[in-house]
Amino acid sequence: MHIHILGICGTFMGGIALLARAAGHTVTGCDANVYPPMSIQLKEQGVALTEGYGAEQVALAPDIFVVGNAISRGNSLLEAILDRNLPYVSGPQWLADNILCGKWVLGVAGTHGKTTTTSLLAWILEYAGLNPGFLVGGVPEDFGVSARLTDSPFFVIEADEYDTAFCDKRSKFVHYRPRTAILNNLEFDHADIFADLQAIETQFHHLVRTLPSQGLIVANAAEESLRRVLGRGCWTPVEWFNSEEGWTADAVEGDGFEVSCATRVLGHTRLALPGAHNRANALAALVAARHVGVPLEIGFSALAEFKGVKRRLEVKGTVRGVTVYDDFAHHPTAIAATVAGLRSRVGGQRILAVLEPRSNTMKLGIMKAQLAGSLVDADRVFCYAHGLDWNPSEALAGLGDKARSFEDLGQLVAAVVAAADNGDHILVMSNGGFGGVHAQLLKALAGH
Repeated sequence: MHIHILGICGTFMGGIALLARAAGHTVTGCDANVYPPMSIQLKEQGVALTEGYGAEQVALAPDIFVVGNAISRGNSLLEAILDRNLPYVSGPQWLADNILCGKWVLGVAGTHGKTTTTSLLAWILEYAGLNPGFLVGGVPEDFGVSARLTDSPFFVIEADEYDTAFCDKRSKFVHYRPRTAILNNLEFDHADIFADLQAIETQFHHLVRTLPSQGLIVANAAEESLRRVLGRGCWTPVEWFNSEEGWTADAVEGDGFEVSCATRVLGHTRLALPGAHNRANALAALVAARHVGVPLEIGFSALAEFKGVKRRLEVKGTVRGVTVYDDFAHHPTAIAATVAGLRSRVGGQRILAVLEPRSNTMKLGIMKAQLAGSLVDADRVFCYAHGLDWNPSEALAGLGDKARSFEDLGQLVAAVVAAADNGDHILVMSNGGFGGVHAQLLKALAGH
């Protein structure tokens, strides 16, 4: 089969391209900006890429067009497909029909931590010798690729709640039909497509309704929103974590933690990723892996060797004693957790937080009232204000003199470098490329 993918350089659609190639299909694709790292991965796999969405691409005559959710009505190629009545399908639907069908799918859902938890779960199964396939919304350091197809019956997937496509406004994860599902957390986000938290809870309940009675839901007991979701109807066994009645992960000295179930200690392990949120991510992965037969002891050993995920407190370099990190955090809850995680690692050393409010929800200013509180544990805060319709300086006023906002990226870099001193940690947070600010900071630090 020849498939042509619209929006191929996104992490999810690029992952589909890699899986389709591995399954023996001919894959081509297009995007408005053919950009790395996905463009490099795809070219290495022999995938032909076209810049832009010109209608002339219908002449490629694929068996089917696979349409990403970034593609909207009015797109030249999409309009040509519709006008000519050519076959098309959403990315999640193609994935469900051609890759996931017949697999034991382990899905990881939640507002925060999906990529890390999916990577942890895939690594535990890999360490246990189960050779899982996977599709992750990032690049796990232990694998070096975002997607992989194997002959294993197990497939681990990041189960995103964002909508499916222009023609299907259900959440992506409704298509995946997991047997094992992690519900990590649930907060309001994606204000561009969801009216309120209840609307997202409804989508999560659609997911719950697809799980078999012999499956397993691993759910965060600390989230009232998830309790409400399951209270609407649940036909699948549930194991709760972050609860003394269920599973807990308690920090011990260093980067270790002990795992308990119903207050009975079952063992100890360690994790290179800092913070209580990452202990919770690891705990959920352990319980989910146990459902497919991985003993806890094997899971403990796997966690101790987990290398991490790109763009999750990823160290980009150290210059003049100043370390620069890259992190994907963009929601206030994730920002606070990331700052707290780094604080647990560096103690009293200074954290200089550099933030780009880039997500659709942040651009709309929906979360601006929570922004200052999420950054209170940072020593200095530098916010990139370009392209916002609200004033970050006003939103961060509660932080006093330690917070500044900049419309110009070069001025922001200069201010951060001027403030940085030996032993400081510059924590860059954005769900985009942030104009290559990490490299700019390292270069400026070297020449300062």
